[in-house]
Amino acid sequence: MKHCKFLAIAAATLMFFACGKTDEQPANDSTPASPEPVDNIYQFNVLDGRGDSVSLSIYEGQVLLVVNTATQCGYTPQYEDLERIYETYSDKGFTILDFPCNQFGSQAPGSYDDIHDFCTDRYNITFPQYAKINVNGPNASPLYVWLKSKKPGDIQWNFTKFLIDRQGNVVRRFEPNANMTVMENAIQAQL
Repeated sequence: MKHCKFLAIAAATLMFFACGKTDEQPANDSTPASPEPVDNIYQFNVLDGRGDSVSLSIYEGQVLLVVNTATQCGYTPQYEDLERIYETYSDKGFTILDFPCNQFGSQAPGSYDDIHDFCTDRYNITFPQYAKINVNGPNASPLYVWLKSKKPGDIQWNFTKFLIDRQGNVVRRFEPNANMTVMENAIQAQL
């Protein structure tokens, strides 16, 4: 009888560890496999619109603007300024990384394709747009956990922006209502 109890406990323990917790690793991106601390943005992987993992190391040496976006927000027209800024500086080693987020007023509904079609049809965006993510809470993207550790504070709304220098470091954070000219000047200073 003791042997049966032991086997039942062992089987339950194996199932627990085999199944794991579903919220341990968000489906939207991951941190490096290395146990070492994350030094820069290039150590992260994110998911593209097809669900394929993309290493942000492909942007190494570029100045980046990372932004959480939404298609039905009062700030959505910022896509127009963002595209203009991207077109102006992309040939100088600048890019924008767009991460749709539905956490604020459910203002980014729909699939990746719905969101991407809206952005390209209405605002003609040409900068990279990635899979929808969470930026706050227990399922926050590890990328955003790291960004917020460098420029602290939860993300308050859509269109919060992080400026990354050519070494992959966070140098500035812009809240959604930040002056776009000030932000553009900060981008120019990094180029």
